[in-house]
Amino acid sequence: MRPLLLIDVDGPLNPYAAAPTRRPDGYRTHRMRPAGWENPWEKPLRVWLNPAHGPALQALPFDLVWCTTWQAEANEWIGPHLGLPHLPVITWPDGARHEPRDGVFWKTGHVVDWAAGRPFAWIDDDVTDRDRAYVAAHHDGPALLHHVSPRLGLLDPDFRALADWAADIGGQVAQR
Repeated sequence: MRPLLLIDVDGPLNPYAAAPTRRPDGYRTHRMRPAGWENPWEKPLRVWLNPAHGPALQALPFDLVWCTTWQAEANEWIGPHLGLPHLPVITWPDGARHEPRDGVFWKTGHVVDWAAGRPFAWIDDDVTDRDRAYVAAHHDGPALLHHVSPRLGLLDPDFRALADWAADIGGQVAQR
């Protein structure tokens, strides 16, 4: 069984923190109105996406999963621009978006529960060492929490780190 790759949108795929007047190289601008942006007089959300990311993600030895506040809307608004198929989605319980004690990111506990011991790598711009410690203490399988700069988005070194990690745990996964 292949490990999971849990994919956040804003930060890794959409470098929202880049200079607003300078779209990063390789990215295209998309205007979107996901559920939270339904107001007709509100300006559509600007999302920068790099179409090369879809094939690069699919080339990695992972089962891809959306791990984003976009939830199922990532399959409608994000995936098609990257050439990704419909992916499974981690859904968040109502009221989940709060910061637990000790500085652990609000997604982290839900991610551990959802993965249920299966090896996973998680790309997100909000993971920290506190999240890594939480996962190490509460998750029975291998896990990589890989921080991606929200100013830069996914870069070649990020893809190499993911591929290297999957290769490193290959023997552990085969023994399960």
